[in-house]
Amino acid sequence: MNRVSQAYQRIVDVQRPEIWIDLRPEEDVQREFAEARGPLAGKLVAVKGNIDVLGLPTTAGCPAYTYQPTQDATAVRRLRAAGAVVIGTTNMDQFATGLVGTRSPYGAVRNSVDPARVSGGSSSGSAVAVALGIVDIALGTDTAGSGRIPAAFNGIVGLKPTYGLIPTDGVVPACRSLDCVSIFARTVTEAEQALACLSTQPAAPVPTLPYRLGVPTELGDLAPGWAEAFTKAASRFPAELVPVDLTPFLAAARLLYEGAFVAERYAAVGEFIDAHPSDVDPTVRAIIAGARDIPAYRLFRDQEELRRLSEPAMAELDRVDALLLPTTVEHPTIEAVAADPVGVNARLGRFTNFANLLGLAALAVPAGAVDGLPFGIMLVGDAHTDHTLATIAKSLTSTARIAVVGAHLTGQPLNHELVARGGVLVRTTTTAEQYRLYALDTVPPKPGLVRDTDGAAIEAEVWELPTDSFGDFVAALPAPMAIGKVELADGSWVPGFTCERHALDGAKDITSFGGWRAYLGG
Repeated sequence: MNRVSQAYQRIVDVQRPEIWIDLRPEEDVQREFAEARGPLAGKLVAVKGNIDVLGLPTTAGCPAYTYQPTQDATAVRRLRAAGAVVIGTTNMDQFATGLVGTRSPYGAVRNSVDPARVSGGSSSGSAVAVALGIVDIALGTDTAGSGRIPAAFNGIVGLKPTYGLIPTDGVVPACRSLDCVSIFARTVTEAEQALACLSTQPAAPVPTLPYRLGVPTELGDLAPGWAEAFTKAASRFPAELVPVDLTPFLAAARLLYEGAFVAERYAAVGEFIDAHPSDVDPTVRAIIAGARDIPAYRLFRDQEELRRLSEPAMAELDRVDALLLPTTVEHPTIEAVAADPVGVNARLGRFTNFANLLGLAALAVPAGAVDGLPFGIMLVGDAHTDHTLATIAKSLTSTARIAVVGAHLTGQPLNHELVARGGVLVRTTTTAEQYRLYALDTVPPKPGLVRDTDGAAIEAEVWELPTDSFGDFVAALPAPMAIGKVELADGSWVPGFTCERHALDGAKDITSFGGWRAYLGG
């Protein structure tokens, strides 16, 4: 089973139809995949539904708005030229208006770890497609945090580049002067590789160790356990932590939705909304249509206020190599958002809304878990410090990889043990064809994997853990489970779950199913 077949089987297995707006036929993707050449060959891509993909309709999350693009958006064209293959377009908060992932006629996109929680928006489907291992890279957009908050909620990387670094032609605008095409990936390295193919901007020099990271003197209200998780993450950087005053940044953030800048959303799609009110999500309609009557003088006043706030904000940023912040403030349930759609959404953007107004680059990365849910942090730097932010993020910790084939797979009962230790799903694959799988008599039920020349390929996921968490994870494994070297389909070897052979006495051979999930489903 090659990478494309795995992806389409994964789509069936995860049962998350709300991720997608349109999928390409598998046979077309297989053909393109076989012919792909370039630095991203072998990578599968999902594209947010407001970015043009030739051959698929562009909807921006609104069926009545649909049009057929005549060419790929520049970002899509550059990914394809680098060898990446697009498999479909993803669900989103309609017209990229929201940070929750629930404002869509295609359905609320559920969180990849806890389906009762929001996935984050507006690039919700793209983030979850990466988090669930369906694709390797996804494109989103990020005006107010839409490429960073979904990353934080799903335990992946969200790169919001410097404004203009990736062209936005072929993107349905939300706020044209602020919109950025964003990148989702499971690792910082993968996000960097994609950015290198999407941008012609050379990488700026990276500061030397130790880095100087600005941390807020006041974080404000955060969900229980999040302040402690942030402090722990900050302590793991090889950096001098410098207190910074976030006041001018937060004041600028409030201008995005509370001021006249929101009128640019009406300029983008307001006339369509006026003509098709019943086809638009009520919350989205209220936000965009409500901006129609903002008087012009308020925009000039707010632009002057932004210039005033920019001076002290940049003075604080000039003291450090980057700001270090929580990506957002809480992880709400879908039910909580339904009860207060505007209030919850507004709270989520506290640390993200100012970045584009001030012309900054930002990168959201996983930083462990709180109560079994992913917790994320964000690095924010001056324009064109994108490579610097990536380098700093990679210094957070060294990592180790592990192959899992049973109860630790995504959606299985012990997967939380990986998530809680800061684990990130790197890819879905299979073992080499020299393995047999057995159903063991354990609680909860687990399979045992053993190497055997008379074997078959077994479904596997490769996860990446911080090295300190990896040791703790291995030490906690109960018998008869063990960690040994497992050969994967591509010939590489990684540490992975194996089984002591004495535990196979009386165990059922389930190799013919090709994997643990297939056995459970049978």
